[in-house]
Amino acid sequence: MTNRTFDYILYEVDKGRARITLNRPEKRNALSIELVEELRDALWEADDDKSVHCVILKGAGTSFCAGYDLTANRQVADDGVQRRKGSGMDDDAWRIERFQRSLRTLTEMHKPTIAQIQGHCYAGGTDLALYCDMLICADNASIGYSALRNMGAAPNQMWLYHCGPQWTKRLLLTGDTLSGEDAAKIGLVLKSVPEEYLEKEVEGLADRLSWIDPEMLSTNKRIINVGMELMGSTVLQRLAAENDARAHTTQAARDVFKQIGTEGLRAALRDRDAPFGDSRARVDGPELRDEEGRLKPLD
Repeated sequence: MTNRTFDYILYEVDKGRARITLNRPEKRNALSIELVEELRDALWEADDDKSVHCVILKGAGTSFCAGYDLTANRQVADDGVQRRKGSGMDDDAWRIERFQRSLRTLTEMHKPTIAQIQGHCYAGGTDLALYCDMLICADNASIGYSALRNMGAAPNQMWLYHCGPQWTKRLLLTGDTLSGEDAAKIGLVLKSVPEEYLEKEVEGLADRLSWIDPEMLSTNKRIINVGMELMGSTVLQRLAAENDARAHTTQAARDVFKQIGTEGLRAALRDRDAPFGDSRARVDGPELRDEEGRLKPLD
């Protein structure tokens, strides 16, 4: 087993796989630029390592990733380079594109990647997970993008390629969430399993990949991804960043970020989500809800 030390992620190579763990459990592994840049570097390192057949991406603690870190505001990089300033739409799009470019390493690298999803997988967490080649989650995981109710548009539009246009619209237009079990039913993830079997399931898949020549894995991953590129996936991701910047100019986005500045993030999220009850969508059967907006059990 080999290990390398990072500040915001854990990295180890063992039995033909690299395990990369988002390691900010106190923040539910929220994505800061520092974490994302470390993740990018670790992924390319794993891709260059001839002993690695695949990468497992997971989160420390009870959540996979609860989204983007809205409190982060780094102005100067570790190398002393000043970050881009400005508040125009092009400045916003530039920063979003830079962030997404790091996350897209999961798609662009040669080795296959597996997302191991437990707990919350929200907003930026879905952007991260959906760039992986295969997603396996716990039945009781919660997956969704509630931030789209008033904060912007999804800068990752891989949803369309996983679950088709209708479920993409159903989930992204409302910001509602799905359980891991329901996410598997619509193809948003490869499969879901009881939480106690999640790690074993992912490691079992990694075992099978470890028996295949890494160059053969690369050959088969890349032709499938080229097929998706021919269907417009790469162009759509580039457009999604600009679309998110456009969404930030809406009155709803301006209002919520102003509220965050004056009342705090917790109050803004409470007010946004209050009408939506438990924010849960249901794949099978009617969405019958109680007076608080929570889904009623089906008989």
